[in-house]
Amino acid sequence: MTEANTPHYEIRVTGRLSSSWAAWFDGLTISNEADGTSVIRGPVVDQAALHGLLQKLRDVGLVLESLAQVEPGLPGAGTEDLPPTTTNPSGATS
Repeated sequence: MTEANTPHYEIRVTGRLSSSWAAWFDGLTISNEADGTSVIRGPVVDQAALHGLLQKLRDVGLVLESLAQVEPGLPGAGTEDLPPTTTNPSGATS
């Protein structure tokens, strides 16, 4: 399956995630929204991978606000790339 044929998802969670989380989420992009949420976006090869991603969110206690399949290459409406703030994968704050 080529990336063009791979489903792309947008996962919105409560709180701001630093860009260092991207590696933990298999290289998906992370952007912080003005409303205090973070959006994790990118290709997910199949339903098993999507469920694995959702389990990661659950395992670290992130609150899922929404999940949507989106067209590849189309950014979410209103997305702003704001500077990362206080949370990183190790749980340390900055």
